[in-house]
Amino acid sequence: MPAHPAERDQEYSGVPSFAAGEMVAHEVVAHGPVSPGTVSPGTVSRSPAATRIGHPVLGIRKAIAQDVRHGLPEAASSLLRTIIVALFVLTFLAQPMVIPSESMEHTLLVGDFLLMNRSTLAPGGIWKRILPYAGVERGEIVTFHSPLDPREYLVKRVIGLPGDRLRIDNGQVSVNGQVLDEPYATFEPTSDNPYLDHFPTKVYSDPGVDPGWWKQLQQLTQNGELVIPQGKYFMLGDNRNHSRDSRYWGFVSRDEIIARPLVIYFSLTRPSRTDIQQASDDRLGHESDVSAHVKGFARWKRIFRVVH
Repeated sequence: MPAHPAERDQEYSGVPSFAAGEMVAHEVVAHGPVSPGTVSPGTVSRSPAATRIGHPVLGIRKAIAQDVRHGLPEAASSLLRTIIVALFVLTFLAQPMVIPSESMEHTLLVGDFLLMNRSTLAPGGIWKRILPYAGVERGEIVTFHSPLDPREYLVKRVIGLPGDRLRIDNGQVSVNGQVLDEPYATFEPTSDNPYLDHFPTKVYSDPGVDPGWWKQLQQLTQNGELVIPQGKYFMLGDNRNHSRDSRYWGFVSRDEIIARPLVIYFSLTRPSRTDIQQASDDRLGHESDVSAHVKGFARWKRIFRVVH
């Protein structure tokens, strides 16, 4: 008796196969009498081969679902690690900042973007045993919380240290009886101000001076010199006639000093309110040239300049 076609296929290929009627029997429940030559759905059982064979689209969806289940936790973990590292760097090592005012001209200009080094001047505590913190030195530029508003950051130069006796006469700063050599200091034109020209003074002549600081100033003045208390620092801007600094709001505590400006990583061309306007030379030019706009967009020569 000749073999059934399905049996011949099995013998030839070595892999179980099913007739068209058998495949339909697994998916559709027949209603009514079963015609001769077909297989009843209730009598056909799934073979291992039938179990392994799946729909291609369903297989792709399953693979995508598995990738999503395994990929999302890994991506979230990687993002979390990146955030932690970034927060650590910004909190303890480096912090970007932009100069908004003219108080440090011409050392720092309006529009300079600074990278701050937080790893040397941050306050002590538990991190002092991990990071190499250093002391504050006279003449260096530091970043600190404003004594008037702790949410605001200021950049000034350290002039007076704890225990110093300080005096300013006609722009010259004397500390402990010695006149400081300050090549960084500039004196752009301004109206006469006796308070700035002779500091400290007993005459309240500048309304910009904080009243609380004025009272403290009188108590700490001895023989015409300001005596700086322990744990306090006296700050001045390099642009002496256009700087709101310790002369106006007082001392800075050690725990308020957080960083040193390290490098200028970018500098946008921004006007300064203290610049002297130059008269036009009536040169003929091409102000609309792209190259002129690109060149004037930023101070390219200041990029990556180390701050001193």
